[in-house]
Amino acid sequence: MNNRPVVIARSFALAALVACSTAVAQSTAAFDRSKPPALGPAPSLSVPRAVERTLPNGLRLIIVEHHELPVADFSLIVKTGGEADPWGKTGLATLAATLLTKGAGTRGAPEIAEQQAFLGARLGAFSGWDQSVVTLSATTAVLDSALALFADVALRPTFPAAEFDREKTQRMTQLMQVKDRGPAMADRAFSMILFGENHPYGQPLAGIEATVETLTRDDVAAFYRTYYRPNNALLMVVGDVTPADIERQLTALFGRWERTAVPVVNIPAPPARTDRRIYVVDKPAAPQASFRIGTPGVARSTPDYYPLQVMNTILGGSFTSRLNNNLRETKGYTYGAGSGFGMRKEPGPFVSRAEIVAEKSDSALIEFVKELENIRRPVPAEELDKAKKYMQLGLPSGFETTSDIASQLASFALYGLPLDEPARAVGRIGAVTAADVQRVAMRYLDPQRMAIVIAGDASSLIPMLRATGIAPVERRDSYGKPVTAQ
Repeated sequence: MNNRPVVIARSFALAALVACSTAVAQSTAAFDRSKPPALGPAPSLSVPRAVERTLPNGLRLIIVEHHELPVADFSLIVKTGGEADPWGKTGLATLAATLLTKGAGTRGAPEIAEQQAFLGARLGAFSGWDQSVVTLSATTAVLDSALALFADVALRPTFPAAEFDREKTQRMTQLMQVKDRGPAMADRAFSMILFGENHPYGQPLAGIEATVETLTRDDVAAFYRTYYRPNNALLMVVGDVTPADIERQLTALFGRWERTAVPVVNIPAPPARTDRRIYVVDKPAAPQASFRIGTPGVARSTPDYYPLQVMNTILGGSFTSRLNNNLRETKGYTYGAGSGFGMRKEPGPFVSRAEIVAEKSDSALIEFVKELENIRRPVPAEELDKAKKYMQLGLPSGFETTSDIASQLASFALYGLPLDEPARAVGRIGAVTAADVQRVAMRYLDPQRMAIVIAGDASSLIPMLRATGIAPVERRDSYGKPVTAQ
């Protein structure tokens, strides 16, 4: 048997492998790993044009043609969320949204789930601040059936008693578990301390045990009847559709949805902070401390949106931000630290956060305060340019799929912003100057007037935090309320 061809083939393969290895070695030798790779130029962002229609009942349709794949995404956005929960009944909006998919029309929860599986569609519902949302993603081949199911869930929920009891019990269990989770304890206490228990933003969207316990099925149905109205909603459509066809389909399904007057939800201004104070939430023997440091921030409509986003990218909005680089990379106190603005219809919170090794809490606090003070000083040109490039280069990833486009444009529509704003974002980010960054940091971030909430072992935390001299220290419970024993 002649093995010569096999030997020749192996020789060629070996030669190719050696050549490839040599090329890789030369390429690696030429690459300087002591420096990060240079960022590319700012991309151009092309956003599909939106076509708008308004049905006679007031429902606003926003339709974006996107024909790359035979799929379509729908988001029905009711412009009311947890901020409308009645006093003493927080958690109502989120519970109502959860129950939408648990029974609608003639279908119960199992039938709704089976129909989704049969169609290969995804149906969901949730509620947040300023909005309650029903979503659908389906292929155009099954669009008629999928839209019929979508309309049932949105317009004809039945809120079955058994499903209500099940979801309420599950919610109560989840809320009780918060007391064993330091990060969740810190989040809940931070909101209440920052906004106060009489402000909607001071309460968790999911509610607390005392409020959820009072909720009834009638409360859920009343919330739905009050706020789920076409004149309080918009319907975003993105996908392989044409405006004329989809308008006809949606008119047939949603055109008889009855409009009525919707109560205005008045959200008061957050209480002004006059000093810096440390609030410790006790989680005995916790190996880490959950840090939440912040102040009331800004509304989404702020004209300072782009300077604030660039400033926060430098401070804590990216992996290479100052907070993460200091507390994680340099000090090793945490796996990650960051910051951000919760921009809502009215000013939400600014919060910087991290989970810190407990015995380093005092040192970490000093570093947090240092970075919050330093961001108010002039930003070096190289750091500013890197932050702007980071934001610009990340913009296209938010518009890759039909669901991405629907989510992005729905946010603009919800807050009354131009739907073509994303196309201008690259330029507006690029126009932010170092003076802009310093101006917004000085205006919106005052470290001397921030709430510092730390959940962890109070017996060890309080003495070390007091020793820093950074601020007076108080005890708070997991709801953010004062504890008399210090």
